[in-house]
Amino acid sequence: MHIDLDSFFVSVERKFNPELIGKPVIIGGNAQRGVVASCSYEARKFGVHSGMSSREAFKLCPEAIAVRGNHELYSQASKEVTQIIHEMVPVCQKSSVDEFYIDLTGTDRFYDPYKLATQVRQRVIRETGLPISFGLASGKTVAKMATNRAKPNGQLFVPHGSEMAFLAPLPISAIPGLGQSTASKLYAYGIEKIGDLQRVEHRFLETVFGKAGKWIWARARGIDPAEIVPHADRKSISTERTFNTNIADGRTLESVLVSMTEELSSKLRRENKLASCLAIKIRYANFETHMQQEKIALTSAEHILIPGIKNLLKRAWNSHRPVRLIGVRLSQLCTGSYQINLFEDNEQQIKLYQAIDQINFKFGDKTVCRAAGMEVGTRNFNPFLSD
Repeated sequence: MHIDLDSFFVSVERKFNPELIGKPVIIGGNAQRGVVASCSYEARKFGVHSGMSSREAFKLCPEAIAVRGNHELYSQASKEVTQIIHEMVPVCQKSSVDEFYIDLTGTDRFYDPYKLATQVRQRVIRETGLPISFGLASGKTVAKMATNRAKPNGQLFVPHGSEMAFLAPLPISAIPGLGQSTASKLYAYGIEKIGDLQRVEHRFLETVFGKAGKWIWARARGIDPAEIVPHADRKSISTERTFNTNIADGRTLESVLVSMTEELSSKLRRENKLASCLAIKIRYANFETHMQQEKIALTSAEHILIPGIKNLLKRAWNSHRPVRLIGVRLSQLCTGSYQINLFEDNEQQIKLYQAIDQINFKFGDKTVCRAAGMEVGTRNFNPFLSD
């Protein structure tokens, strides 16, 4: 079973602001800058899609309503859906904030899997008020494609044995993971529908695409042996922000980095994680992008991370060039609590972190933060370029 919350960010916004219902809505950015994080189906009719530049999106749909969005609100809604799913099914893999894979293998001995899947969807709709679609099939790829055909707010079952018939009339671009470059090569051979692909011998595909040819051949037939993995440890945590106007002021860039590093280190401590590699990302006005990183001792303390991030900024940034986007990434994570530095830390330092985390957990992120990062709050950023 594959589950996808339809236009998730937009649906959450509409739940709290019914005036947005039935109107074209774009989450993230504005008519001048930014990137579309999500959009309503009304906006999609004009060609708007996620990942598109906001400027292009508003040219296609000038009547669209721009909503900056609320990441915490979306995170909470996702947690509510996740809790419902975990209570109702044996094995679940959460692949993103709004997408889930569920393994119902064996449940047919006790229940009708399609009936169970329907009950899961109905409960999510009833208890959260969010539209949701699902596809049910013998493998992850076909289930996901069935979900895409069921949208918006629908459900579709592809019985085992009927996968090829279901896939045949669909365009090859409907296969998840099949990139534009691969599709273009297939188009050149006159292969446009998955049915066309099903009639091609795997030896031809392997000759043209190498090892990927076998993958393409299998997916066109609905063959996907991938198992559902209930849990995968997070390997990195990051965030990035796009400025409404390009920034060439070092103090402003430092303030942004301090704020973002505080946010990420707080999340690390909340998840009982430590990082051993930090990095920054800089994108200039011409979209040229650079990254700089360095290894560090395991930590989740911003008084250690912030100086490291500032040093990376000095090394990576050409101060003569204005910056469009800046980001921070903490990676090579492992489970563990705050590491005490015997030479630098003291009891007051440790108690300070504990107090800050308790206050921010109770009253919300950024209730208490460094003064160096507060300047960020007075500026207008697009928070939905963060992962």
